[in-house]
Amino acid sequence: MFDLKPEAPKEIAGPWRPIATNVPGIEICEAFPELARRMDRMAIIRSLVGNQSGHDAVQVFNGHNPRRPAPSGGWPQFGSVVSKVLGPADVTAPPFVSLCYPCTHGPYNEPGPGFLGPAQSPFRPMGPTREDLVLNGITLDRLAERRALLKSVDRFRRQADASGMMEGMDSFTEQAMGLLTSSKLADALDITQEDQATIDRYGTGDPTKFIDGNGAPRVPQSLLLARRLIEAGARIVTLNYSKWDWHGGANNSIFKREREDFPAFDQGITALVEDLHARGLAEDTSVLVWGEFGRTPKISAQVGRD
Repeated sequence: MFDLKPEAPKEIAGPWRPIATNVPGIEICEAFPELARRMDRMAIIRSLVGNQSGHDAVQVFNGHNPRRPAPSGGWPQFGSVVSKVLGPADVTAPPFVSLCYPCTHGPYNEPGPGFLGPAQSPFRPMGPTREDLVLNGITLDRLAERRALLKSVDRFRRQADASGMMEGMDSFTEQAMGLLTSSKLADALDITQEDQATIDRYGTGDPTKFIDGNGAPRVPQSLLLARRLIEAGARIVTLNYSKWDWHGGANNSIFKREREDFPAFDQGITALVEDLHARGLAEDTSVLVWGEFGRTPKISAQVGRD
């Protein structure tokens, strides 16, 4: 989509045509008109090469080949590394938040914190409701008593547990206390606090419709949530969008899927970039967009790329 070859034979070039962007000399797919208008605020990384031709998200999240030996516990994903090295920027927000929807096809999912341990796992708000993140009817004094009780119980558990899990509990407890004593995170996860015009700029999708049953939903509103979480103090936010494992087949050609997925993504990602610049966040916020690996150049008999 960012390296179209219009002069190539039809079985390679496909039906899409390149369009000019606002950067002289750079052309991208006609399916991304909004990106084309803002290419001066983006960079196309043309030198990135996958280390194995599989669908495992592992190589995207930690840069390692999942088919090669790994250290005990596994390699950590980059969000966990950021969490470990930098820690929280704000005690009321976890440093690493994952908005990734769980996929039934395991290789599509994030690999986890690896050898860094559970304390560096991402906070996953996709399961709990917003109300679960708000302290209801409990005073700070009562919460302090509960914290003291937790410490005494924790000492007992440390003596009984030699599995290594307890090493991460202090971080878990600190994050939990920060979340419980502030509604900041819950507010960030509530996009209804945005005006409707902003929500419409990003676009919305159905979070209950998992593409092909094993991919992620097509939900551009996750990009709006990501912006709100960064504003609330999160250092890194990961998310997934739809499913890119297209091989074609009956009534499901690769080009049909592109026409379904690209417009909403074009709308959502450009809204995010616009907001980051408008809100003064662009100078210290990077947005990285990628798939899991490349495809064969020729279109297959199933109207797909293998």
